[in-house]
Amino acid sequence: MRLRTDFPYETTRSDVWIPLPDGTRLYARIWRPVTDTPVPALLEYLPYRLGDWTAPRDAQRHPWYAGHGYASVRVDVRGHGDSEGLPGDEYSDTEIDDGVAVVEWLAAQPWCNGRVGMFGISWGGFNSLQIAARAPEPLKAIVTVCSADDRYDNDVHYMGGSVLAVDMHAWAATMLAFVSRPPDPTRVGARWRQMWLDRLEAVEPFSHTWLAHQSRDDYWRRGSVCEDYSAITAAVLAVGGWHDPYRDTVLRLVEHLDAPVRGLIGPWSHQYPDRGLPPGPAIGFLQETLRWWDRWLKEPAERGADAAERPDVMSEPLLRSWISESHPPATTYPVLPGRWVGDDTWPSPAVTMTPFGLGRELAPGAPVTADGTIPVVSPQHTGIDAGRFFPFGNDADLPPDQREEDGRSVCFDSAPLEERVEILGRPRVRLRIRCDAPRGQVIARLLDVAPDGSSTLVTRGVLNLLARHGRDRAVEWEPGATEDVSFDLNGIGHAFPPGHRVRLALSSAYWPWIWPHPDAAGFAVDPRASALDLPVRDPAADAGAAPIRFEEPEQAEPLGVVTPEAAEQRPERRVVRDVRSGEWRLEVDPRYGGTRIYPDGLEFTEDALETYVIRSDDPLSARTRSDWSIRLHRPDIGWDARVRTRSEITATATEFVASSEVTCLDGDETVFHRTWERRIPRTAG
Repeated sequence: MRLRTDFPYETTRSDVWIPLPDGTRLYARIWRPVTDTPVPALLEYLPYRLGDWTAPRDAQRHPWYAGHGYASVRVDVRGHGDSEGLPGDEYSDTEIDDGVAVVEWLAAQPWCNGRVGMFGISWGGFNSLQIAARAPEPLKAIVTVCSADDRYDNDVHYMGGSVLAVDMHAWAATMLAFVSRPPDPTRVGARWRQMWLDRLEAVEPFSHTWLAHQSRDDYWRRGSVCEDYSAITAAVLAVGGWHDPYRDTVLRLVEHLDAPVRGLIGPWSHQYPDRGLPPGPAIGFLQETLRWWDRWLKEPAERGADAAERPDVMSEPLLRSWISESHPPATTYPVLPGRWVGDDTWPSPAVTMTPFGLGRELAPGAPVTADGTIPVVSPQHTGIDAGRFFPFGNDADLPPDQREEDGRSVCFDSAPLEERVEILGRPRVRLRIRCDAPRGQVIARLLDVAPDGSSTLVTRGVLNLLARHGRDRAVEWEPGATEDVSFDLNGIGHAFPPGHRVRLALSSAYWPWIWPHPDAAGFAVDPRASALDLPVRDPAADAGAAPIRFEEPEQAEPLGVVTPEAAEQRPERRVVRDVRSGEWRLEVDPRYGGTRIYPDGLEFTEDALETYVIRSDDPLSARTRSDWSIRLHRPDIGWDARVRTRSEITATATEFVASSEVTCLDGDETVFHRTWERRIPRTAG
């Protein structure tokens, strides 16, 4: 990592209020180059508090952009951080309306040349796409990282039509804690406490809303840009990582957008690709995005003396992808082996969907019944080794060796491969199954099995059988009936070497990722009428192609946050098994940041523990809990605000039960306490 101080421009930083049409003001921080010439503006727009939580990350990139001739702007969403107003649902119409107003305000400033770009990761990537779909005239380009075009089927709420227990719960609980944090009196003054109380009165846990919409209805269509790709006219650089759950969005955007678009998928987790967090390798992502901004936001004469030496971004392949070499299973990889490949169209003619029949090339891993089918009835704790839904660059994020999970599943193995097989895209399973209950779930995992028997997860997918005819409806299965179903696994780039086996593992449970249906009957699969389709990429497609290279990562100087060493740290992921009762408990410390001391004296402390519990024989025993504690302390002015939250979800055969609690203190005084309990009918979930 190279830390830059020798920028083409000197820079300044200022904090300002951006007025909205209704009189509300949003808090913003602007880094600008020192120049009398108007420059383009870049906007990152988030609820995650520019004054503290994202400040270290912001310092890595916003000053860097300013040093290269851009006004780089970080804005807190309404009702969050130090912005005025009340919080609402994620990606609400109000949030997107406000974002459009901010884009137009930036374009109208005398220091702006009228051209605006937006960028962001996760939430900021989502609303960059959604604001681009509104097509405000000044917005010419965006860079969307680890984001989704479909809020229902490619977000933290549902997967394959099933409730995502792991992050429907965890992220709703995280946001309950985050939205309950107060504004900072050093920026908003004495009104901080009233602003805080007004916000707290408006809080409603997200889980209530998300569980109330268990099929893909109008609630999820709002903000899903896949509903109308043609609405986006700004140029889009779509970026993802194979270890991020949103990576399929990149594949869909390069396929469907009419606007100028380029896609980039590396081996990364849910992080900006320059940060150097595992798995690597990291790339010079800021330099890569600078090429994008220069191409769409500056005239040729404005691009700097070295711009002519850089190839035009639109001469790059439509999709640049990392294909990982086979690697032993591990929960973290500092750097994965592999290489970059480029495809000028997507779907690519170099990729052929190649069937592997379960009844021929793949040998069944379980006894065949008299009718030729194989029963798949998994214990409810299958999935305990699934790894983190959102790998964040931590040491215990990724799935360990999958042999124990494979033992809880029905596996179909190929013969040892005689030659290398590279795949790029979304594998697909086609299954003929019989189900003896009206509800069921099918989980498919694709694995790379080495000669020593170790099993590395390559990718996976889920189908809620209620959603087999479409995510927008719930159709019960006729008990005892046989049907053909098919679904895609998440996209991946991976190479299986000679001597390894390709394994397809099927299970009827996957806790805590997938909330189980009340009936644990499982299903039976007919391997003779089923297949795994792999997107096999022809290695000859790279012949004669220019190698894909990136510069080394560089950033601006760090903010100077101090992270004290903890006296004792709990494990990131711990599995506890009660042998007598058959109960399995997964305890997760998400490790978003812990204790941080900022250069301005703020002491920010956060602690979180997520717990997922299930008995191996009882789907109704599933329960989740998340406990958060946050403290914001300024010793110099005697400010000491604390937030404690608890969130839980359980289920009966007919209802989800969501309960939450928030307690807030100003010093030793409890200023807010509230509990919620909602009973939500189980429809598709």
